[in-house]
Amino acid sequence: MAHWTQPARQFNWWFTWIKIIVGITIMCAGFVFFINPYRIVPGGVYGAGIVLHSLFPTIQVGTFGWFFDVPLLILAAIFLGSKIGSRTIFAALITPLIMNILSDLAYPNAEALHALNPAELCGGVINMSQHLMLTTIIGAATIGLGCGFVVRQQATTGGTDIVAMFLQKYLNVRFSNGILICDAIVVLSGLLVFGLGLGNVEAGGDAPSWHLSFYSLIAIFVSSKTIAYVINGAQDDKLVFVISSRPNEELREFILQTLDRSATRIKSSGLYTQEDKEMLFLVVSNKEITAVKTKVQEVDPRAFVIVSDAQATYGEGWRPLPLAGELHPE
Repeated sequence: MAHWTQPARQFNWWFTWIKIIVGITIMCAGFVFFINPYRIVPGGVYGAGIVLHSLFPTIQVGTFGWFFDVPLLILAAIFLGSKIGSRTIFAALITPLIMNILSDLAYPNAEALHALNPAELCGGVINMSQHLMLTTIIGAATIGLGCGFVVRQQATTGGTDIVAMFLQKYLNVRFSNGILICDAIVVLSGLLVFGLGLGNVEAGGDAPSWHLSFYSLIAIFVSSKTIAYVINGAQDDKLVFVISSRPNEELREFILQTLDRSATRIKSSGLYTQEDKEMLFLVVSNKEITAVKTKVQEVDPRAFVIVSDAQATYGEGWRPLPLAGELHPE
C-alpha cells in the first residue's frame, strides 16, 4: 500500500500546481482578450493596472501586477506570517508573466500593444468595440472562472486580497468589505482617467466615456458570481421545517427510503394551543423540494411547512467541512 501512496501524493502535488497555472491562464485570457482593450476596470490589481497603463502606455498591464504584488507580499510575510501560503506567492508572481506573454502574442507589434488597440487584437478577428456589454460579460465570466479555479486549489492571486487581510486585522473591516473598498477605489480611479479623459484616450477608445464605469460594475458583479459558482456550486440546497400535530411514519419512510436523506425530529408545542407537535428539520436539494412538499400535502394537509435557502451545507452526504488553514471562499 505504501508503495503506491507516495507516487499518488506526488502526482496530486504536481497536478495541483498545474491546475493553478491553468486557472491563472484562463483568468489572464479574460483580461487580455475581453477587458484590457476596452478600458473596462473590474477592480483589483489588474483593474488598477489598466488605469495606470493608460497613463504609462509603455508598461504592460501585467507588469503593474508585480509593482503591486511584490511589496504587498513582502508586507504580508512580515505582518501576516503564515496566512500567505506558497501557492498564493507563486500565483501572484506568475500571473503578471502569463498576462504579459498572452499580450505579446495577441498584438502584432509594440505600438498596437502599447495602445491596446482592439482593431489589431489577434488580427482584428475578435474586435468587440461595438459590443461592450457582450465583451464585459464574457471577460468577467472568464476571469471569474479562472480565479475560482485558482481559489479551489487553496491559493489566490494576491493583490487586493492581501490589502483586505490588512484591513481585517488592523481596522476590523470584514474581508468581503475590504475587497469592496479596494474595488471601489480602483473603479473610481478608472472613472477619473477614462471617464474624465485624464489618461491616454487613444489607448483602446476614441474619446473619454464615463459609461465605462457602469461596464466595470457589471464586470465586478459577473466575475464575483462566477467565482462563487465555481467554488461553491449552484448553492441550491433548501432548509425544510415541517410542523405537524401528529407523528407520521409514512413521511419518515419517505425521507429515509425514497430520498435517502436523514432528518432531525424535534419535539415542540403550539404557543396558542399548547398542544404537543412534531417538527422535522431536514436539508434537501432544490430538485427534491417539490417531492417533499407533495408528500407532506399527501400525509398531512394541515401541516405547517417552511422552506428557505441554505447558504452552505456541510456533513455526511454534503460538502466536507473545511480543514484548518484552508481558504473559506464563501
